[in-house]
Amino acid sequence: MPTWWSCARLRLPQLEKKFCLSKSDKEEYEREERPESQQDILRRAAKDLPIYTTTASRAIRYCDRCQLIKPDRCHHCSACDLCILKMDHHCPWVNNCVGFSNYKFFLLFLLYSLLYCLFVAATVLQYFIKFWTLCRRKSAENCPKNDLPDSHAKFHVLFLFFVAAMFFISVLSLFSYHCWLVSKNRSTIEAFRAPTFRNGPDKNGFSLGCSKNLKEVFGDEKKYWFLPVFTSLGDGCNFPTRLVIMDPEQLTVSSQNEPTKSSGANQPFPARPLSESQNRLLDNESQWVEDGSEENVKSGAKKHVIVSLES
Repeated sequence: MPTWWSCARLRLPQLEKKFCLSKSDKEEYEREERPESQQDILRRAAKDLPIYTTTASRAIRYCDRCQLIKPDRCHHCSACDLCILKMDHHCPWVNNCVGFSNYKFFLLFLLYSLLYCLFVAATVLQYFIKFWTLCRRKSAENCPKNDLPDSHAKFHVLFLFFVAAMFFISVLSLFSYHCWLVSKNRSTIEAFRAPTFRNGPDKNGFSLGCSKNLKEVFGDEKKYWFLPVFTSLGDGCNFPTRLVIMDPEQLTVSSQNEPTKSSGANQPFPARPLSESQNRLLDNESQWVEDGSEENVKSGAKKHVIVSLES
């Protein structure tokens, strides 16, 4: 098996160091029996982690088998018995998971296979046509020159053409589907089950536009896009996301009208903004909810106080 198929597991030691619970938190988590108390421990441990997604019940995504807090787009594979960064699916053909570290190689594998099947079908096509049109006579003497004789070779040509054509059609459908996923910045898991953010499930939560989505998988330099070289952006643990920037007035009104909630399982943990240096896909004009909303709320409050004093 090529070494790049095992790349999905190479970043797990880095993942465990950053997203594992400390020894004290782990012991406290194992002692607690109530899910609410366990979520409080996980929420306290995840407050400084770049995590934006939760479970459907707004709980922190924690893997009891690997004993770590799952980064965004990370899922546990039951076949590999590991948490895979940006897991797409488990591929039985290569006996490994397709994730962040080898997703580009998987796409190139489909592209190379597609081109190879097309090449085989195109080179055999002329002999396939001769077999069906000119060489269907009983005697090979009546066949025109340079045509296939009545031998077992023509059955080999027939079998080769049909196999290449069928593989071409099947691989083309799979490759087209994954190209669509790349353009939308989704994994196969996210296409069937949308990730849950603070504002609810959103299939396009990680989409930054078609060009930026392509760069996130294939890299900034286009000359390396079709080469089996790892050029994907990021570290696989955090991804830029499109957070909805709400109106400051709506934020203040909603905070005043909504009653205070206890830190239960339904309460989402605070998300941390990503800095520009952590991801090159973000533009300078991109702002995150926490920074933008807090500054706007503070400026709006100051203006309101000034107007009231003047009046």
